[in-house]
Amino acid sequence: MVENDNFRETSGDKKKIDQLLADLNAPSLSTRHEAVRAFASMGEPAVGPLIRELEGAKDNDRRWYAAMAISGIGAAAVAPLLSHMKVQKDTEFRRYAAAALGTIGIPAIEPIIEAMASDDRQMRGFLSGALCRIGKPAVEPLIRRLKDADDIIRSCATLTLWQMGETGLPAMVDTLNEEG
Repeated sequence: MVENDNFRETSGDKKKIDQLLADLNAPSLSTRHEAVRAFASMGEPAVGPLIRELEGAKDNDRRWYAAMAISGIGAAAVAPLLSHMKVQKDTEFRRYAAAALGTIGIPAIEPIIEAMASDDRQMRGFLSGALCRIGKPAVEPLIRRLKDADDIIRSCATLTLWQMGETGLPAMVDTLNEEG
């Protein structure tokens, strides 16, 4: 777990958050789904506790529900997720954090591409997977990065477009043919 986090959380939120975290592990699917929806409506104050839950989850069900709750929060979760992916090397944490980023979609595209400048190959792979999950909305920002000054970002943009197959490959080929 990350020891020094700067998440904003009020004492009133803490009790509600603790209950909702417990509900993510409830036997009832409807209780779990309601907890995910409740976290989404809480917004930013829930991001930190959910990331900590994702870090400490002992099973994939728990990780899945935490990731879905994070993704429901949206743009406010992008920077904290990416920050934690840089320091948290656990593969399962990164896999589910990337899934959450991919589900967040458009607000995550540019920050994900920027984070690909990392020397951490595993993280870049998960981030590429997140962009593939986002799909078509990520194609144009990736095309723009084919000429990036950073070699790693250029390479990641190329490989991600390639991985996107029919969604990204034709746009990449067209761009390269135009440059001739």
